[in-house]
Amino acid sequence: MSRPLSDQERRKQISIRGIVGAESVAELKRGFNRHLHFTLVKDRNVATPRDYYFALAHTVRDHLVGRWIRTQQYYYEKDPKRARGDHGGVVPAVGQGAGACPNKTVSALCCSPLGKQQQWESRGCRARLPWGLWGAPALKFLVQTTLTLRIYYLSLEFYMGRTLQNTMINLGLQNACDEAIYQLGLDMEELEEIEEDAGLGNGGLGRLAACFLDSMATLGLAAYGYGIRYEYGIFNQKIRDGWQVEEADDWLRHGNPWEKARPEYMLPVHFYGRVEHTATGAKWVDTQVVLALPYDTPVPGYMNNTVNTMRLWSARAPNDFNLRDFNVGDYIQAVLDRNLAENISRVLYPNDNFFEGKELRLKQEYFVVAATLQDIIRRFKASKFGSTDSVRTVFDSFPDQVAIQLNDTHPAMAIPELMRVFVDIEKLPWNKAWDITKRTFAYTNHTVLPEALERWPVDLVEKLLPRHLQIIYEINQRHLDYIASLFPNDVDRLRRMSLIEEGGTKRINMAHLCIVGSHAVNGVAKIHSEIVKAQVFRDFAALEPEKFQNKTNGITPRRWLLLCNPGLAELIAEKIGEDYVRDLSLLTKLHEFVDDDLFIREVAKVKQENKVKFALYLEKEYKVKINPSSMFDVHVKRIHEYKRQLMNCLHIITMYNRIRRDPAKLFVPRTVIIGGKAAPGYHMAKMIIKLINAVGHVVNNDPVVGSKLKVIFLENYRVSLAEKVIPATDLSEQISTAGTEASGTGNMKFMLNGALTIGTMDGANVEMAEEAGEENLFIFGMRVEDVMELDREGYNAHEYYDQLPELKQAIDQIKSGFFSPDEPDLFKDVVNMLFHHDRFKVFADYEAYVKCQEKVSELYLNSKAWTKMVIKNIAAAGKFSSDRTIKEYAQDIWHVEPSDLKIPPPNEPRDAAEDKTPNGTAA
Repeated sequence: MSRPLSDQERRKQISIRGIVGAESVAELKRGFNRHLHFTLVKDRNVATPRDYYFALAHTVRDHLVGRWIRTQQYYYEKDPKRARGDHGGVVPAVGQGAGACPNKTVSALCCSPLGKQQQWESRGCRARLPWGLWGAPALKFLVQTTLTLRIYYLSLEFYMGRTLQNTMINLGLQNACDEAIYQLGLDMEELEEIEEDAGLGNGGLGRLAACFLDSMATLGLAAYGYGIRYEYGIFNQKIRDGWQVEEADDWLRHGNPWEKARPEYMLPVHFYGRVEHTATGAKWVDTQVVLALPYDTPVPGYMNNTVNTMRLWSARAPNDFNLRDFNVGDYIQAVLDRNLAENISRVLYPNDNFFEGKELRLKQEYFVVAATLQDIIRRFKASKFGSTDSVRTVFDSFPDQVAIQLNDTHPAMAIPELMRVFVDIEKLPWNKAWDITKRTFAYTNHTVLPEALERWPVDLVEKLLPRHLQIIYEINQRHLDYIASLFPNDVDRLRRMSLIEEGGTKRINMAHLCIVGSHAVNGVAKIHSEIVKAQVFRDFAALEPEKFQNKTNGITPRRWLLLCNPGLAELIAEKIGEDYVRDLSLLTKLHEFVDDDLFIREVAKVKQENKVKFALYLEKEYKVKINPSSMFDVHVKRIHEYKRQLMNCLHIITMYNRIRRDPAKLFVPRTVIIGGKAAPGYHMAKMIIKLINAVGHVVNNDPVVGSKLKVIFLENYRVSLAEKVIPATDLSEQISTAGTEASGTGNMKFMLNGALTIGTMDGANVEMAEEAGEENLFIFGMRVEDVMELDREGYNAHEYYDQLPELKQAIDQIKSGFFSPDEPDLFKDVVNMLFHHDRFKVFADYEAYVKCQEKVSELYLNSKAWTKMVIKNIAAAGKFSSDRTIKEYAQDIWHVEPSDLKIPPPNEPRDAAEDKTPNGTAA
């Protein structure tokens, strides 16, 4: 067994991985042995590797707990009121004096001393006014006006991956833990591999939520992630005879050391029933109750002692569930039927960019929303840390203290649910409730694909949530009345902008509900946000252009560089210092080293070491031997027609045919690695996986090809596998049809880890090309306007097939059964789709793609030129940190400043906190 860090890594103990002190190592060893003995009830004679993993996890968790409690206490202690300045005085009551606020809220900060409203503040009264706008008389009103804003990120998916190593890095314990485990005679990597991925997401949307939680904690924002604790996450993918087979992901079977159940905060969620209209208002009665049990997971910021909370809800049946409806003889059946209620949090729906209107899914969406809003309101009303006593009963300041971000439309039922609470329970007048609701919510759109947009049947909503349907109808009526007042007699506009889609099955357009019920709507890359405004939601953007924003996605550099690529992270730190981990824009300093021969060699060496390591992993796991000096050409993401894995497959066949045609000709060796899961019900995506495996079988077993070309399908692609393959990649495939990929974040991970990108001008690729220079990416194919032009003209796949001999040959081989000799017709559905209903126009970009790939191979032959381009890309990756994204959300949508405040660790006095935020305000 070797030491966990190589000699090269140990030559300088860089503090981005934490400093090793004899005391901390001894303390960690004591903690490890204590947990092995007292928590796991084992000794070294009988302990298994899994026991050792759990002992280490509990030891690291011990270091989180004090910081976690202290962070939450801090949020409560600064909650009542915090001063903006040291100027003394009090704020006049609403409507009194020169500083009175015309918006009638508790904060005077949105207004000048003369009562003139600052128009740039779109949310009413959560303002950050430039100090220059304030005259001296106004300053005396600025004490104790700012209430703590809490940010609530609502998402049906949090694709967290593993927790152990990320926690060690963010707490600065990595090196000390490595040393302690080494001294205990154990292998750190082996222990890390035992941890199950928390696969509570499908792909980009869920992983983005996880990166955002990391950034919000690192930026000192009082933020909470809310979602569902799925018992079974995204399925485990097995490849059997080239086909995808799904297996249940029983990720909790050994327990989860990172979560803490909070039964004292269990809450009821209601379904079904009917609505009674009484003199005191509407009442939702005769409902079926399911309990929501919260499980809290700590989310540590990077080296700032802040530990935020991700709260995931688990469904539980109440003790009297069904028992009232059965006679005594059916007691057993009644208890068995508790499963029906608890099924709500049983399994993650495995669809990515596809809407499946199932009742259980709607139950999940309402379940998370109803429990979360009760929790938010309890916290808003509470006076002190952990209190359940209501103190605040006036909701005027609610949007000043609560910002709710909807991660796509999945939590959209939060809008009618908050209205129900305000109107039916808290007895607020409709207009006031609606004003508060709109100022509280913001909505992030993640896709423009029509099949992905949620449109719930009215009949289903009426059955499951009858009161919410009434509220949605009322929202829609008032919305349409307003539109009609602006555009009289424009019936078509009313139809387009309605929340209810008529014709056939009546449906609720959840995106429209989110737009109408939010004060801000954002896309996730510049090009996507433009498409949202110009096409998908054109009428809404024309009506309220200021509501629509762009917030280009990002990735956390802690997981996606420090954790997964320590060699490169330390190399960068040696050149430009360690501050880039918190401020990724500092990577631009690497431009100074683009022509530094030593640095070029070191970057190439780190990449080669990563490739060798990954090749060994592939050999062990997949029993395939690959050439580590070949170009690693990697295409990993969900399998979907719009992501065009088929185009990559056609390129593999083209390369194969070229080698066969002229075996003696120079060919730059490639290992093409494709990975990703297909939704279980998505026939075409499953056929694409089978085709890739069939092509790989032929290519990999052809002696003429030898080691020049290898094709590998990466089974069960997931976060922990991404952490292995991304640092080893030379070429990143980002080849979606222009205008279909909202952003992509895998593209950013590859860029940061020293891969070059071959891609279309789609999603964040556009901004990557802007940052690095288009000449430093391999950009090819149609732009958005070309795709639209082709749609107008009519896309004819046969034209390309007839004109391009290599394309014709590849398609004929697939069609004739060359790759499936036992079943020649196996891929007829794929071929038929490519010819007759390919919405994503694979053939139209094939020629440009193949030519671009030739340029890739040409550059790869020149190692120095290739590595120089890699360095330019890494130096340009700073924009794509999720820290930058979250700062933009905070400033432009939530209207709160991130905080540099470092909460003192548990072993220091609580009043030792240093606040470096401008104007002394913290989140």
